[in-house]
Amino acid sequence: MIVVPIKEGENIERALKKFKRKFEKTGVVKELRSRQAFAKPSVKRREQIKKAIYIQKLQREEE
Repeated sequence: MIVVPIKEGENIERALKKFKRKFEKTGVVKELRSRQAFAKPSVKRREQIKKAIYIQKLQREEE
């Protein structure tokens, strides 16, 4: 369960924003979307490799 501490007199929009951020960090929605359709292990592996290549490219550009 997600708990969002709210200070006295804090705006409800700000509290909602905090809740949404915490909820997104848990990865629940991402997990649900991934479980909706089956992905073959080879496809998953290919996506992981593409992601790793992208991250390495960003790191090289940063240096």
